[in-house]
Amino acid sequence: MKEVMCFIRLNKVNKTKESLAEAGFPSITCMKVLGRGKKSLDLVYEQGLIDANEMKATPFAENATEKGRLIPKRFITLIVNDDEVKTVVDAIMAVNTTGNPGDGKIFIIPIEEVYRVRDGQTGVDAI
Repeated sequence: MKEVMCFIRLNKVNKTKESLAEAGFPSITCMKVLGRGKKSLDLVYEQGLIDANEMKATPFAENATEKGRLIPKRFITLIVNDDEVKTVVDAIMAVNTTGNPGDGKIFIIPIEEVYRVRDGQTGVDAI
């Protein structure tokens, strides 16, 4: 079993839920989070483009030029069988890929064991 975790844009949550459900994965956990990734451009270069009116002062430009500002994102996590990971990743990527910084990240983590609290069931049957 694997845990698939992803951080995505706010405006992509509903389409991501729909894409996962269509792929056979309707059970997810979704949380509001704040964070930031690496900056893709040199800040001095970016600020120079904005000052020269060659780059508009868009929300992306504002976020990129403000040091340490945390950006609202959504965190989605789900547990799947090992052979289902690619299907889940493909469903997430299909909806969230725009080619722009901030599209998100996907992490895959191994799950050693699962226990259902209600009845003590373990393993794949507990999912």
